[in-house]
Amino acid sequence: MVANMLSVAGADHIITMDLHASQIQGFFDIPVDNLYAEPAVLKWIRENIAEWRNSIIVSPDAGGAKRVTSIADRLNVEFALIHKERKKANEVASMVLVGDVKDRVAILVDDMADTCGTICHAADKLVEAGATKVYAILTHGIFSGPAISRINNACFEAVVVTNTIPQDGHMKDCPKIQCIDVSMMFAEAVRRTHNGESVSYLFSNVPY
Repeated sequence: MVANMLSVAGADHIITMDLHASQIQGFFDIPVDNLYAEPAVLKWIRENIAEWRNSIIVSPDAGGAKRVTSIADRLNVEFALIHKERKKANEVASMVLVGDVKDRVAILVDDMADTCGTICHAADKLVEAGATKVYAILTHGIFSGPAISRINNACFEAVVVTNTIPQDGHMKDCPKIQCIDVSMMFAEAVRRTHNGESVSYLFSNVPY
């Protein structure tokens, strides 16, 4: 329905980032370019985590395994994942860590965080398992309900999000939240589309 509304309103091309499910592109009758935050995330890790060569990339659920393996391959480090069994929606039940994080910097990667229950539980699990530091890197920081207080009380070195959703207010309330500016990626995608150049370059490169 949203796809049809955008088309009817006159949009003839959509540029988006890290869709929760890539199949969403199929709902549109117009071209969709789904950009990835991954190149910007890799750049942030290399520039801001001094011990990144001794890190392990962790997915907070099995669904994000593909995302973390891709980042781990590009950094040439190992990956782990947390398997969780939900009793009902928005309620985390048991969590099982698959992978060895002992004496390593654990970097949790996910596409979005809403109430942050999952990533905060995951961070506790990683510290229990011997991780020296825990970072979280998320594309879309929704941060609803108790999210900010959960992050403030959790054991994160930093929670890094992009500005696909404005983060100024969240950053004031929570000093742990840091922001990756992805506006240049969108700007470059618009420029390339306008000039008929390839947008796929942006899938693995940062334009700045």
